[in-house]
Amino acid sequence: MKFPITREGHENLKKEHEYLLNTKRPKIIKTIEEAREHGDLSENAEYDAAKEEYQFLQKKVAELEEMIRNSEIVDVKRGNGETVLFGCSIALKNLDTDEEVVYTLVGPYESDIQKGKISMTSPIGRALMEKSVGDEISFSAPGGTRTYEIVKII
Repeated sequence: MKFPITREGHENLKKEHEYLLNTKRPKIIKTIEEAREHGDLSENAEYDAAKEEYQFLQKKVAELEEMIRNSEIVDVKRGNGETVLFGCSIALKNLDTDEEVVYTLVGPYESDIQKGKISMTSPIGRALMEKSVGDEISFSAPGGTRTYEIVKII
């Protein structure tokens, strides 16, 4: 199954993968080699830590490769500003608190709530898809059911 991703999100995955392979991995390998030169590996905490870091890095590289393989670049189409589509930004008003937020709807591999990017597969993302300005959406969140009104589609 392929997951949608923006061109920018795909490039970011490739850049992170390249950084891990070409910059971080050689540094860890060098640290392992230096620690190995210190002698007895059975009591060498520096060696153990470097090996553990290398294993973690290898897992992250494999995850990124899988994400890249399983993603499909979807060019963001600028809609008419009336319907929520992949890649658009949505201004929402929380009907319980009157607080307004703006989210961009992206694929699961590039969602980052701290940056205002929500996955179209998340509860709020699924509730937003194909909706229009003025629509109210409700979805289950960890703190209970939330209700928002779509104020603007950008």
